[in-house]
Amino acid sequence: MSKAQAVTDGDFTKAVLESGVPVLIDFWATWCGPCQMMGPVIDAIAGEYEGKVTVLKINVDENPVTPAKYGVRGIPTLILFNKGEVVDRIVGAQPKGSVDVLLKKVV
Repeated sequence: MSKAQAVTDGDFTKAVLESGVPVLIDFWATWCGPCQMMGPVIDAIAGEYEGKVTVLKINVDENPVTPAKYGVRGIPTLILFNKGEVVDRIVGAQPKGSVDVLLKKVV
């Protein structure tokens, strides 16, 4: 089971925009090979940053509103939020080190 919790269009505002801690959200789909490759990286990040950053996943096929709102055109896309605002994003399969660099902006 993934350490990153699932989020939907319906609970995105509460889980992400109203969060008291920074949130990293993984926009993904089950059919996406690079998304599957990122799964272990996302899980490692979720464990390593537990208590400092909330790590969530949103399935773009099941939840099309949020990806459209944030201009997600390719997956996987990781978007880092802090205090309800987008801090930065990375697109495509990335090594864990690249995700660590992204998170250092808020931790």
